[in-house]
Amino acid sequence: MCSIVGAKCDITMTQSPTFLSKSQGETVTIRCQASQGIGSELNWYQQKPGQAPKPLIYYTNRLHSGVPSRFSGSGSGTDYSLTISSLVPDDVATYFCQQDYSSPPTVTQAMTK
Repeated sequence: MCSIVGAKCDITMTQSPTFLSKSQGETVTIRCQASQGIGSELNWYQQKPGQAPKPLIYYTNRLHSGVPSRFSGSGSGTDYSLTISSLVPDDVATYFCQQDYSSPPTVTQAMTK
């Protein structure tokens, strides 16, 4: 908790759901909530076993180069979401959010598989 109004304190990120089971062609939405406002400075990553995290989205809704438009981000304040439409087998991975508003940047403790 912050004792100074407006201070950038340690921010906790909470993500849901922690597990998803969907079929090819369906749409999924993953939600991420910050313990305080993060000024839209929210990033999404995809990670596959044995690989480094792949950046998908930065600043809430901006896609990194090469990321399919099936991926989209939205949100503001404390509530954010990642939507993946028209699922394909290659989308099977772990997804997580990261706030980049305060230092150090923090990631969610419960990632979505």
